[in-house]
Amino acid sequence: CRAGTKETAFISAVTAAGLVHSVTRSCSAGNVTECSCDVTLRHGGSATEGWHWGGCSDDIHYGMSFSRKFLDVPFKNITGKSGSGLVAMNLHNNEAGRQAVAKLMTVDCRCHGVSGSCAVKTCWKTMSPFEKIGRFLKDKYENSIQISDRLKKKLRRKEKSQRKIPIGKEDLLYVNKSPNYCVEDQKLGIPGTQGRECNRRSQGPDGCNLLCCGRGYNTHVVRHVERCECKFVWCCYVRCRRCETMTDVHTCK
Repeated sequence: CRAGTKETAFISAVTAAGLVHSVTRSCSAGNVTECSCDVTLRHGGSATEGWHWGGCSDDIHYGMSFSRKFLDVPFKNITGKSGSGLVAMNLHNNEAGRQAVAKLMTVDCRCHGVSGSCAVKTCWKTMSPFEKIGRFLKDKYENSIQISDRLKKKLRRKEKSQRKIPIGKEDLLYVNKSPNYCVEDQKLGIPGTQGRECNRRSQGPDGCNLLCCGRGYNTHVVRHVERCECKFVWCCYVRCRRCETMTDVHTCK
């Protein structure tokens, strides 16, 4: 995370969120002796609205506490003014990932009543699927905020004209602009995209237009030979045909 780029910000947030999600799910499943379901919700609800807390609510508080101890403590032990801006950035992005899990908590309910009616509902809190949390953080990555590498009391935006705009706890922050990932740079460990296989029909990140960075792509034909139309013959062996297919493969120039 020393690079301090948008990409490292996203990795920090996803890692922290993933740890919360995984630990909390293990708690709810009874796989961890130190935690279980969220006991604070066992007695409560709304009698007038016909529902009460029940089931096993995900104890996200334990998961978040575990994530902070596991990921934040190493950063807090780092000393030296030169790295203080990056340290503060990483701590913020870790917490942003955890806050994303908390923000996207949902309430699930099950109906009870005669003939399937919903006279009474039992409800519990549950985390969203991690795919949804990942999409939320990806959106935060796309709108990440560049901050000053000089830490003064609190984190502040790089652009002086925007410094009055508050930084949200769910925003992702970066210090340094991203390098050019299109071109190989061995010092930075960037392999570049030359020779990468791409999808000519896709407009997404795997598409040739984006992945090849405007350099174009080569097309070559790959021959695949495999067993097919296999049938069991009594008794006792399997007879197959030998099928051959030709596929176009596109690689970046």
